[in-house]
Amino acid sequence: MADYQDSEEPTPAEITDNASPRPPARRRLPWKRALFLLVMLGVVVAGGYYWYLTRDEESTDDAYTDGRGIAIAPQVSGNVINLAVDDNQFVHRGDLLVAIDPRPFRATRDQARGQLELARAERDNARIALEIAKTTYPARQAAAQAAVASAQAVQAKAQSDLRRQRALPPAATTRELLDAAIAAAAQADAGMRQAEAQLTEANLVAQNIAAAEAQVKQLDAQVDAAQAALDQAEINLGFTNVVAPQDGWITKRNVELGNYVQPGQQILAIVSPQVWITANFKETQLDRMRPGQKVVIHVDAYPGLALLGHVDSIQKGSGSKFTAFPPENATGNFVKIVQRVPVKIDIDSGLDPKLPLPLGISVEPTVSLR
Repeated sequence: MADYQDSEEPTPAEITDNASPRPPARRRLPWKRALFLLVMLGVVVAGGYYWYLTRDEESTDDAYTDGRGIAIAPQVSGNVINLAVDDNQFVHRGDLLVAIDPRPFRATRDQARGQLELARAERDNARIALEIAKTTYPARQAAAQAAVASAQAVQAKAQSDLRRQRALPPAATTRELLDAAIAAAAQADAGMRQAEAQLTEANLVAQNIAAAEAQVKQLDAQVDAAQAALDQAEINLGFTNVVAPQDGWITKRNVELGNYVQPGQQILAIVSPQVWITANFKETQLDRMRPGQKVVIHVDAYPGLALLGHVDSIQKGSGSKFTAFPPENATGNFVKIVQRVPVKIDIDSGLDPKLPLPLGISVEPTVSLR
């Protein structure tokens, strides 16, 4: 009996195990699932909130600062005798940049000035000759006409004397008088022909005056040519001083004192103070983009600098269209590639005079499409 009861009595360990049983591991799974769903819900909410904030914005990291870089090149050749600027120096319009040896150009100018004075003197002489011709040639014509009339009278008298001598009987004249009358008639005929020839020459009054006027015009043209040569010499002499065409910073200076420079040789460049942004947006980002929309610009070089601007214009063509070798989509196999279109963005505010903004540095513009 005692053995039976002892065998049925539970041990203390069995009593403890039955009193506090360990929960199965699967009972904690719903809490993990709830935490995961909560995290996913947070991600969805954050994503939706971000989409809501940025649904009216377009941005790109394919953007850079842009501006006007003016290449400076001399227009005459010569040795550099004065180098008035240094790298990254700010210059104003009209400031001297480089001076070229002016002595050969002064000599050319003086020679052209002498040629001009000579041409003017010859032209003045021709004008005086024209005034003389307008008086002389009509007078010569009148004198020739009078000479013809006189020769006609002499010829008529000689012919009359010859006829009278021939009409006389041989006893009333002599052979000597007849020969003299014949000679006088012949001489009168010759004088008549000479007077007529002189009259023919003297009748060219209009032609002679026109020739004198043409000579004046020719010398007027020579004076104009000499004046043009002098003007060109003066211009070339002025070109020996290379000056700044506008305000800006000196960049890419590759000339030194004593260098021999030639026309068209780029010796330096000037970057104008006006800077804008060229942003290459994807073609799929242009649907709602319009000129005048506000833009926030972040500069990679200056993280703390935020610039404000606006869309100025959208280029009428993608960047690939204006490359040296634009794609020919009508030939070969075609693969569609999303194109990028340059957008010009003007900077309205935010520039810091103490922070240089070089051309070509990376920026990230964000366009507000509202």
